[in-house]
Amino acid sequence: MRLGDRELDLSQPQVMAIINVTDDSFFEGSRTVDEQSIASRVREAIASGATILDVGGYSSRPGAKELSVDEEWERVRKGLRSIKDVAADAFVSVDTFRSEVVRRAVEEFGDVIVNDISAGELDDEMIDVVAKYNLPYIAMHMRGTPQTMQSLTEYPNGVVEEVCRYFEKKVAELHSRGVSKIILDPGFGFAKTLEQNYELLGGLNRLCAMGYPVLAGVSRKSMIYKLLGVTPAESLNGTTALNWEALRQGAAILRVHDTREAVEVVNIFTEYKKRLSV
Repeated sequence: MRLGDRELDLSQPQVMAIINVTDDSFFEGSRTVDEQSIASRVREAIASGATILDVGGYSSRPGAKELSVDEEWERVRKGLRSIKDVAADAFVSVDTFRSEVVRRAVEEFGDVIVNDISAGELDDEMIDVVAKYNLPYIAMHMRGTPQTMQSLTEYPNGVVEEVCRYFEKKVAELHSRGVSKIILDPGFGFAKTLEQNYELLGGLNRLCAMGYPVLAGVSRKSMIYKLLGVTPAESLNGTTALNWEALRQGAAILRVHDTREAVEVVNIFTEYKKRLSV
């Protein structure tokens, strides 16, 4: 998948490191609010083997507070500036559902991957902006907004079936509007109950079979810590287990808080797959 004059190889699993320029993300250990802490996190992620750095300025946890476009942009801008200073060659994605944030990012910093939790549902202009700049686009399944999503968890035909149907229509829409570099994200934790998250993980291979790279973002989420009766800070082991299963099902990208551990999972899984074919 091309980003400007560079190519991101998604034929092999890649690790996306979360760079949260926020003060209220659900995992306290991921919050970086000043340029020094952002730069330190970026350096650590790159040194640990991250391929993509995902910068977000708007917390999407259930019940998260709302921000204005300008407030979100100032946070994202701070993250992008830090990356440019310490890891200019890294692939960068911007975690936003607002087209104006994407527009400002491209105009000031160049091409980015767009990581949209709403797949264009919360901003009518998002898809057109992505098409205009010919950007890679991560479309995630969610219902409602971060403030309302957990009241919208009814899936009469089953969560796997309905998520796949949703993406069949969404991919057709994206192509019709000029977006061709598409990555799908089933949206673990977004408008899904704990049980539905595991059902979705068990059927992830169906989404992967659609022919597009799939991103799995399970890192330290409630499907782990609520099940185990622990906190997000105590959920790394559970994250590792689910990341392995996501790779086994066919995921191309792991979006994580803990880069080194995820890279180790990818390396072990890659070697394991080689042995299966011997």
